[in-house]
Formats: sequence, structure tokens, C-alpha cells
Amino acid sequence: MENINGELVDLYVPRKCAATGRLIEAKDHASVQIAVADVDENGKMIPGSTTNIPISGAVRHHGEGDDSINRIAQDLGLIKNVWSAQLK
Repeated sequence: MENINGELVDLYVPRKCAATGRLIEAKDHASVQIAVADVDENGKMIPGSTTNIPISGAVRHHGEGDDSINRIAQDLGLIKNVWSAQLK
């Protein structure tokens, strides 16, 4: 596809998994991207402002999606005291 300047551009923008840092391939149809709404100090949604959390299909396949999203959201300051490392 060409942009307005007539240059060839690719529409696919690769993403990295927030849990592993690995590239999410175009053929990874099990991957998801969760958009969490940003809120103001009153708890109201800020229109058009979200924090995106991409998770690869491999993380979801191993049953680590929920735990990964909780850990990442806590690291980003979106939630508090939900995730803690469990050493066996």
C-alpha cells in the first residue's frame, strides 16, 4: 500500500508480548491486546486514553495470561496488591 507521499508502506505493525518481550508474529492468532481505560483522580475514564497490554498466544497457551496481565498491570500502577511472586 502507498501512503500520501507515494511511498510503499506495510500495514502490519509488529508488537512485543508484554509478559515475555518476544515479538508477536502476524500468524499468532491466539494473541490478544487488552486496552485498559485510563482514569482521572475521580475514577472517570479519560476519553481516548488507554494503556495497551499485548499478550502472545504462547503465554495464553501455557495458562499464564491472567497471571501475566495482573503482574504487568501492577507494575504499571493500574492495580495494587494483586500479584506477588510465589516461590516453590
